[in-house]
Amino acid sequence: MNNTKTQDERFAKMTFASVYPLYLAKVERKGRTKEELHQIIEWLTGFDNIKLQDLIEKKVNFEEFFQNASLTPNAHLITGVICGYRVEEIENPLTQKVRYLDKLVDELAKGRAMEKILRSS
Repeated sequence: MNNTKTQDERFAKMTFASVYPLYLAKVERKGRTKEELHQIIEWLTGFDNIKLQDLIEKKVNFEEFFQNASLTPNAHLITGVICGYRVEEIENPLTQKVRYLDKLVDELAKGRAMEKILRSS
């Protein structure tokens, strides 16, 4: 994947707290709930509601956000295109994790069934 170092650095410095309201607005605009958003974030990262709120209040950047995460072993099952890039082909590990989250939020907003979003076996 042709991803620039600048873009990777931008993701590392971007705060989760600045993006979270955009995720929430996107899913709610499409008729999904905050609880569903938190469910997919917890599935991907292991963060429960209390930890998620703490990270938002601390304004952690995405680098720190994902350093503290226990990424689901099924993250590799998240495939497809987000923002013009195939998530499974993204080489920078942090950028890939951010795009995993973007992809899950996108699937939720598009009305995909929760068991498919969570890659249930």
